[in-house]
Amino acid sequence: MAIPHACRPGCGACCIAPSISSLNKPAGVVCVHLDGHLRCRIFGRPERPECCSGLQPSVEMCGESREQALRWLTDLEALTRPG
Repeated sequence: MAIPHACRPGCGACCIAPSISSLNKPAGVVCVHLDGHLRCRIFGRPERPECCSGLQPSVEMCGESREQALRWLTDLEALTRPG
């Protein structure tokens, strides 16, 4: 059984790089719910968007650093952008 990958403290890449349409958050813009410690203020709360709740940290997405995570998520956002 694989050990789940833990969220990296002080990262916040998944709250910055991708767009979050339910929050009207464009890609590359810091989410209004991200605090100064790069933690989600609505984590575990019902108002947290489903797309955020469903996103789980992984070695592929998070890489070995915050910079790698930002780059991977930015690339993914560009590849999945409509039109």
